[in-house]
Amino acid sequence: MCEAEDGELLGRERETALLSCALEAAISDGRGTAVLLRGQAGIGKSALLTWARSAARRRGFAVVQAVGAVAEAELAFGGFHQVFWPLLKRSRTLPARDRDVLECALGLGEGPPAGAASLGASALTLLTEAARDRPLLVLVDDVQWMDDSSTAVFDFLHRHVAALPVVFVGAGREDDPATERWSAEPVRVGALEPAAADALLRRHHPTLPAAAATRVLAEAAGNPLALMELPALRGDEHDAGVPGAPGRMSLTHRLEHLFAERIRSLPADAAHVLLLAALGGRLDVREAGAGPVPAVPGEPAEVVAALEASGLAHLDGDGALAFRHPLVRSAVISLASPEDERAAHRFLAGRLETGDPRRLRHETLAAVLPDASLAERLEEAARRLARRGGDAEGAVLMDRAAALSADAASHTARLTWAAVMAARGGRLAHTAELVEELQRRPVPPGFAPLFAYAVVYVDQSHRIDFESSFTLLPQALDLLSRTGVEPFEGLAEQMYFKLLLATSYTDDPRGRRALEKHADAVSPLARLCRAVWSDPPRTAHGATRELDLLTQQMSEEQEAGAAWLLLWTAAAVDAADETLWRRFTGQHAYATQGSVAKARFYQDYLRGRWESAAACLREAEAADDRGYHCNALLFRHYYAHFLAGRGDEQGLREMEALIEPTASGARMRFVTDHIVHLRALVALAHGRYEEAYLLLVQLMSPGVLPRGLPWFHLPYFDLVVAAVHTGRRREAAAHVEAGQAARMADISGHHAFLLAAAAAVAATDDVADARYQAAYAVEGAETWVFGMARLRLAHGSWLRRRRRAEALDVLHRAHEAFRRLGAEPWAECCEEEMAAAGPAMATLGGRGLLTGQERRIAQLAATGLTNKEIGTALQVSPRTVAAHLYKIFPKLGVTSRAGISRALADDSAQQD
Repeated sequence: MCEAEDGELLGRERETALLSCALEAAISDGRGTAVLLRGQAGIGKSALLTWARSAARRRGFAVVQAVGAVAEAELAFGGFHQVFWPLLKRSRTLPARDRDVLECALGLGEGPPAGAASLGASALTLLTEAARDRPLLVLVDDVQWMDDSSTAVFDFLHRHVAALPVVFVGAGREDDPATERWSAEPVRVGALEPAAADALLRRHHPTLPAAAATRVLAEAAGNPLALMELPALRGDEHDAGVPGAPGRMSLTHRLEHLFAERIRSLPADAAHVLLLAALGGRLDVREAGAGPVPAVPGEPAEVVAALEASGLAHLDGDGALAFRHPLVRSAVISLASPEDERAAHRFLAGRLETGDPRRLRHETLAAVLPDASLAERLEEAARRLARRGGDAEGAVLMDRAAALSADAASHTARLTWAAVMAARGGRLAHTAELVEELQRRPVPPGFAPLFAYAVVYVDQSHRIDFESSFTLLPQALDLLSRTGVEPFEGLAEQMYFKLLLATSYTDDPRGRRALEKHADAVSPLARLCRAVWSDPPRTAHGATRELDLLTQQMSEEQEAGAAWLLLWTAAAVDAADETLWRRFTGQHAYATQGSVAKARFYQDYLRGRWESAAACLREAEAADDRGYHCNALLFRHYYAHFLAGRGDEQGLREMEALIEPTASGARMRFVTDHIVHLRALVALAHGRYEEAYLLLVQLMSPGVLPRGLPWFHLPYFDLVVAAVHTGRRREAAAHVEAGQAARMADISGHHAFLLAAAAAVAATDDVADARYQAAYAVEGAETWVFGMARLRLAHGSWLRRRRRAEALDVLHRAHEAFRRLGAEPWAECCEEEMAAAGPAMATLGGRGLLTGQERRIAQLAATGLTNKEIGTALQVSPRTVAAHLYKIFPKLGVTSRAGISRALADDSAQQD
């Protein structure tokens, strides 16, 4: 779209440098990358994908690609099929188990749904094999229209390709919420700079008068598609786009309008072919004109000639019709009448085999009246999709099955199933609409538990209301325990989990009573989950060991159903780590993916991966877009942890104003109590110890480990610190003794570390040093990066008054950790302690040779890439990039990024 004659892209030096670096890293270091190009329609994302494909092939890459399409967004694993079917066909050595899992997901074989990480892991195995001989580039265009099941698998792979010579590059609309589901590092593709825009316009419209060119440049605002298409508008149509004019439309709508005018001017047979391609995806014009009822009444060659002359579409290398731009597709569909659409769907259905899921979709969209047979086939297909993990797509089919049902009972039963599938598949707003409709209908016999589950799902996740959890779920569990009949396997266990979730959030006694009543009827994992979230100082000893044992004993099918219980249990004891992510991020339903993301961000906070904070906030926005408002609230709640850890008082206040009113209205003590703790943490960061102490005693009294506060260990250490700094050493000692008496160390590694750290801070001088060493020696202590940095700060402060040389070493390590985390107030505390200990640390000075990584970072910085974009290219965090630049500047003798370019030549000479 914005290509120059030499194959380079006009005005895209920054983006192509980033893509080149990703390709080079795959070749030289075997290191993979996942990038998502985001921008408005027509901005040139597809052109960048084309450039990347050519650049990769010149470097010896194998290339596979997929394109999302509106017409195929409901086909589960459609995008996955585009990428992995060619690879699977060429595979010779893939293990049989992985091939079975992949073939099941692709609809090529029968079998149980891929549990846990089976599908993601099998796809990763196939990528590993495919990239064994040469690196691999995976291109995915129009990700906003990719089906949910494929999106979830790609999301898994984005997180795991760092160790493979595989580069993922996706492209999607920045204004489409669906694009937020892609976890690849986003790179915004913006408007062309004026000089590049002018060059592109002149290249494609060299005879355009100067006045018209000026007008087009102003209207296009650097959008390459607009620069190429707007010159075709008449003068009065341009006037409608002038700023301030009454008929002004957005640029996207104006382009669609332009394409619509061309579509209207086409011969009828050519317009009909466009509609078939828009509704049916890939279309071979020659085949469309064959058969007893041809789609093309004219000659295919004439149709193709008319389409190519219009500039709306052309034949690709395989003879299929390819649209000029996705906006053409949407314009074609918007112009079609309902009768023409149904006729097109009927024709498309007749061209497909009976077992093809696309045929069923077209039959459904062509239907007008109830059809019991078609409804049954849709229900069967929906259940089959759900068994493969395609709940979101299955919900669409089940919804249509309900609409085509011939009797009221079948309609209601299928709507209930559609509601549950939609919730599990990430379409909760639709579930809420279905539940509202279901509440106006009588519940069919035997469907009361499933109906209760759907209502509670919506109330908890969409409305952030937990009252129905304590009224409907106990009754439903009672009914299931009496009858022993469940609409789907594991329903009782999932309802028990929903009740446990509501109870953990609110501490409602009705929930506690019902959980206790049904504890003997649920699995050992559900009982363990209840133990760690009920009263851990007294009920969670050995929980980590028991969780490991239970997980090892599970089959993959059991594991898939128990995902939420496993995640929630692991989160309670801070045991959710990479091993767990590998087991569960292959599950494709958003319900599971959202739970994984929440657990992951919380662990990122605890384990010092604070560069993920911005992604946490993006997940909140994406959850809101999906209707998962409780998830959005909790993502913002976890984002508040990063703010508090960094001592960002203003940021915490702003985030608190967003989440506290809703949490209070829902009686979510889980959130409101955490807010109290986070306020105290900020007060500690700024040295306001009395304020912190008074806040923390609202959660627990010194010497008492309270019931109803499952995460008591998090404020436990802070209370001891606040007590020591305010002269309340007796209270601090009492709290340590309470933790020791409760055997905190037997709950989890994090509990053990916090207990040992608290004991060190509260210790008398004669044993303090030994206690600090004991805390450092706790197994896995370095895992808790922020906590360890705080422990070193406390130890260094104690050492400063006794052994200053040792103090500087300990404080320096704490200072480095705080700087990496961006915890500036804590870093300043270290600096104050180091200044009091003696001379400041020697600073870097003079010019020195750059390391290989420093040189790569310097070269990318010289092109204008941000720290975040450099981090994406090199698979490191933005803070790591910043740390390298901090060392690069003095080595090159510069004080800013602007001086890097000219300094690199001198530094290169030194290295020679």
